[in-house]
Amino acid sequence: MHDMTAESLRNAFGGESMAHMRYKIWADKADGEGFPNVARLFRAISRAEQAHATNHFRTLKPVPGDFVCNSAGGFAYASTSENLQGAIDGETFEITEMYPAYLAIAEMQEESAAVRSMNYALAAEKIHAAMFTNAKEAVEAGGDVELGPVQICTVCGHTVEGDAPDVCPICQAKKDKYVAFA
Repeated sequence: MHDMTAESLRNAFGGESMAHMRYKIWADKADGEGFPNVARLFRAISRAEQAHATNHFRTLKPVPGDFVCNSAGGFAYASTSENLQGAIDGETFEITEMYPAYLAIAEMQEESAAVRSMNYALAAEKIHAAMFTNAKEAVEAGGDVELGPVQICTVCGHTVEGDAPDVCPICQAKKDKYVAFA
């Protein structure tokens, strides 16, 4: 694997790993503030971020070693509304800056596994940003978000409210690869 693509994957792994943990922490905060559906949304999307980190990590299998990673990560423990804004900002950064740049490198270097891993994450991040935006609007209006079961594809992180699809629209995994947060 080319060095620049490997560095992009390591940095993306770091960012996804931090998002995974940050969302778990923010879920506990949302529970404490009386927003159980927001908390469930944070926990569900945390699982999707874990799928992204896992894919990046596995893609790096041919490049073992110890590395310092440059990963963007919001560090704030604030109100649920502010934490949702932090999530929106993080997802937006990944959608508009991080993954487009990393994908350009991986595509230029013809690293197909890295391209696949990053495309999986990018597609899911767009859904996450929209779901967090909806939740923030509900919280700012004084209530919890209305939310049915949230389904997470454990292969790619695809996220959907309601029933899991028979086939994941991002990675084509079967329905049994989804885990429900109800």
